[in-house]
Amino acid sequence: MGSNQSVGIVEPKTAVLGDLRLDNGSVLSPTIVAYETYGTLSPNKDNAILICHALSGDAHAAGFHSDSEKRPGWWDEYIGPGKAFDTDQYFIISSNVIGGCKGSSGPMSINPVSGKPYGSSFPFVSIKDMVAAQKLLVESFGIQRLLCVAGGSMGGMQALQWSISYPDALENCIILASSPEHSAMQIAFNEVGRQAILSDPNWNNGLYEDNATPRKGLALARMMGHITYLSDHKMREKFGRNPPRGNLLNSDFAVGSYLIYQGESFVDRFDANSYIYVTKALDHFSLGKGQELTKALSPAQCRFLVVSYSSDWLYPPSQSREIVKSLEASDKRVFYVELTTNEGHDSFLLPNQRQEDVIRGFLSMPVNE
Repeated sequence: MGSNQSVGIVEPKTAVLGDLRLDNGSVLSPTIVAYETYGTLSPNKDNAILICHALSGDAHAAGFHSDSEKRPGWWDEYIGPGKAFDTDQYFIISSNVIGGCKGSSGPMSINPVSGKPYGSSFPFVSIKDMVAAQKLLVESFGIQRLLCVAGGSMGGMQALQWSISYPDALENCIILASSPEHSAMQIAFNEVGRQAILSDPNWNNGLYEDNATPRKGLALARMMGHITYLSDHKMREKFGRNPPRGNLLNSDFAVGSYLIYQGESFVDRFDANSYIYVTKALDHFSLGKGQELTKALSPAQCRFLVVSYSSDWLYPPSQSREIVKSLEASDKRVFYVELTTNEGHDSFLLPNQRQEDVIRGFLSMPVNE
């Protein structure tokens, strides 16, 4: 990898923005977006890059919130001085999606009418709505045109939506490990997760209290999701058929105790309602296939970089190639790279010198090439 430098201590921020009419006709008022920034906005405001996060991510993409924080933001390997998203050159914005639970408007927000959290009464949010909220945030900086929008997995869907919702507002689009729409299998995995939450005794139709949340259901949903993020090779390498370490009696196998740990730690940082809302946004996102996809992408004017990963069976390279094929069919400028990895879907999050080189090279290339 490139530089080991970090962006250092980062201050989480919140923007209270204007009303936002959602896809389903509801109006979000006000629209609250949690975000972080790294680097310095140029005088001409022409060096801004928006980073979009995946399902369980948030605005904390790089750096640390305090000296005592042990783990940096989720994409710290790629954001910082001298890194792929070089904060010496670029002004990076990372925001939490609406419908999430890390400071942006979502089910945990207080309903001004009732004075209580919305819970399951929060309106349905689409990927398009998430992007619309991001556009309000970007405009609040006085930025008319982004140098780039980038993201992996659900973040890639947001980046793709940006290119067609606001074609005049971005020069480049980076889509990693993503898809133009979920397959039946991808929807199935999310549905099992949602059903696990709905079957929890504490679910209470999504109107649960802070001291009685559907922890078990959410933990099971995370366990199911986590299986899909790894590859068979990575699981065999990491766990094999080994027994659990220590005196853990909750599983006969190391992989089982690992998944249980992942589930139990997840419930302390995520909300069950948000998990349902965000996975539904993923499943309902659809730009079609073939000619339908080509037509959907036709408004785009930016240049694209699409990256897939050989071991990713959740968002396989074939789905990335569908995007590339439709972009080429509508005569868009697109670069495609399939990286050989053993890490599965999580590959885009992990250190990879080739990935860093590809992103850096794409961003540094003159736009007219």
